[in-house]
Amino acid sequence: MRTIRIFEHISLDGVIEHDPPYEYGAWTAPFRHPAGLAAIIEAQGPSYDLLLGRRTYDLWSGHWPKAPSSPIANSINAATKYVATHRPESLAWGPVKDLGADIAESLRGLKAGAGPDLILWGSSTLTSVLLAQGLVDEVVLLVYPVLLGRGKRVLSDKFDARELAFISSKATPAGVLVNTYRPAGALRK
Repeated sequence: MRTIRIFEHISLDGVIEHDPPYEYGAWTAPFRHPAGLAAIIEAQGPSYDLLLGRRTYDLWSGHWPKAPSSPIANSINAATKYVATHRPESLAWGPVKDLGADIAESLRGLKAGAGPDLILWGSSTLTSVLLAQGLVDEVVLLVYPVLLGRGKRVLSDKFDARELAFISSKATPAGVLVNTYRPAGALRK
């Protein structure tokens, strides 16, 4: 059985959007620090496959194949990318497989099978599906000391409330908190 982890760069007010053409652009850049990169590499583990929404796949396929060799670039480029898409014929950056028409069923099959951990970066749509279907084992939030006020949020407004159980937290010298949680069920009232 494979572990599914969600990773998100997130502002204190819940915004995950951080690439142009977003009005604040690459707001995570000033907080990059070697300790943060080390924490990400440690949390991802030595080998993994990726779960990506189509927009994230398209953004990443324009960057990572051309990125200089590094532990993170090499592991991302080597990972099998499982992509939620309606256009599987246009997936060129591989190794790659589309998740098919029934994304939740495909994800259940992937999780039940053998292989490296599955890591989701960036896709708020896929994040909501994974959490709603009870497929997530861990949520890793890289929390930046910024308030952005507006932008894409980590979950849709239609998502049902859930609780997360705290696992660990690491602070980087730049002020980014790497917080790890495990899903703990419906929100208690």
